[in-house]
Amino acid sequence: MDTTDRKILATLQENGRMTNVELARLNKLAPSSMLERVRRLEEKGIIGGYRAELNPKEIGYNVEAFVMIVLNHHQATGIEDFESSIRGVPEVRSCVHVAGRYDYILHVAVRDIDHLGDLIKHRLGSLAGVEKQETFLVLSTVKRDEGYSLEQLFNNENK
Repeated sequence: MDTTDRKILATLQENGRMTNVELARLNKLAPSSMLERVRRLEEKGIIGGYRAELNPKEIGYNVEAFVMIVLNHHQATGIEDFESSIRGVPEVRSCVHVAGRYDYILHVAVRDIDHLGDLIKHRLGSLAGVEKQETFLVLSTVKRDEGYSLEQLFNNENK
């Protein structure tokens, strides 16, 4: 990956709707060359997809929370069963397997507190292998995901 690829990635992270022609113009490339570069980044899996960023409150998700999960067993089968089950819970925006006091951290979005209570008691609490869960309500979001800091990453690489 060269400097032009990094600039393409940074630009697409800021504006994924940018046309190929606009992207080519910004990077001083022919549109055909730009299209080939973007396709190559997609084929390599560096670009995993494109999506719209939605405002949760505007679509009815008024409450967000982080739910910490501790499993009662840590054998492969129990872990795989939990991970398979959690993929089927639509309120879970993301789930990460972590080291430390908890086994998983879930980011959930729900309509309201009643919906959160139902999710915790009936959906998450009933999953096989869940020993303990602790929930943290999001009061406000200070910084949203703005993409990866490519400049920082590659500036350190050149030192």
